[in-house]
Amino acid sequence: MTDAGARKLAKDGWTIVEDDGFLNLVGPLWHRPNDATGEYAIAAQPKHKNRRGFVQGGLLMTLADRSLGMAARQGSGASAVVTIQMDTHFIDAAKIGELLISTPRVVRSTRTLIFLNTELTADGRCVVMASGVFKIMKGAG
Repeated sequence: MTDAGARKLAKDGWTIVEDDGFLNLVGPLWHRPNDATGEYAIAAQPKHKNRRGFVQGGLLMTLADRSLGMAARQGSGASAVVTIQMDTHFIDAAKIGELLISTPRVVRSTRTLIFLNTELTADGRCVVMASGVFKIMKGAG
């Protein structure tokens, strides 16, 4: 992503999610708050391409998993959650240069589990539908 692209995202209300782990290799991951669980995004860069020149499916799954997990923490108030199941449906190819946006939604929450889904879009096209079940970790810090 260019500096101009990052400045435009910041101007539009996006902030970088600080992460010194795996996301540091594939990101940055961006977050923009909304009335629900927020939106999460990654700008597709040349390092994300597969052998056919499109965005690697693993990056799309990473965005889905991380955005669902962050929304699960926000939706449950828990300090930590872990993915116990994620279903991913690839709908369309995402292209390098597109902004990939995940808009997670809490479907149901119990005392120990939270169920969510998300749609990942690229330039307004749905490229992935994903759902996940997350375990709420008690006493995690």
